Amino acid sequence: MASLIEVRDIRKSFLSGSSRIDILKGLSLDLNQGDTIAVVGASGIGKSTFLHILGTLDRPDSGTIWFKGEDILVFGNDALAGFRNESIGFVFQFHYLLPEFTALENTMMPMLIQGLSKNTAQKASEEILVRVGMQDRLSHRAVTLSGGEQQRVALARALILKPTILLADEPTGNLDKGNSEKIHELLLELNNEFRMVLVIVTHNIELAAYMSRRVTIVDGRLVEMN
Repeated sequence: MASLIEVRDIRKSFLSGSSRIDILKGLSLDLNQGDTIAVVGASGIGKSTFLHILGTLDRPDSGTIWFKGEDILVFGNDALAGFRNESIGFVFQFHYLLPEFTALENTMMPMLIQGLSKNTAQKASEEILVRVGMQDRLSHRAVTLSGGEQQRVALARALILKPTILLADEPTGNLDKGNSEKIHELLLELNNEFRMVLVIVTHNIELAAYMSRRVTIVDGRLVEMN
């Protein structure tokens, strides 16, 4: 049976002056519902490049990404943006919240962008913010929240549309050890609850240990680690 997501022979290079740097050289990966995977390794090996391509934020030079049997890389930009909004959630090291908006308003944004009613967006946002432990901070502006609280709001925003895939790039990179551990546990709880695919790029060995699979990139290809 085919996997939920099939990444095949992804290649990506960049120009540096007059030189071409090959980052991904035929990278392939299969992912199924509920999978948790950590992409680890030194800076510069292509981890974030891979995550951005998997999240359709960037296009590869060649290769395919099959999602439920359909190659999403043949989509036009508008169709790809719609797919990304509906199916993929993102959490980054920098939370990218709108500082003058409240936790609730920030979380509502993806639903409002999708054209859902304000009442529907507010109800769903309140529910997911409660789920991530932010029930007492709904009306607080993002700029007044602690780093750990801001990342919880970013996580709620990423999950508001119940994405099939959650992609996280160094999600605890700016947090202290205590808050990092809380986010680690929360990510796994939510993965178990929503059965989403969870792919995390991280230098954090403790976070990587939580994942069911750990991979690195060697010479532009994914390699499974023990």
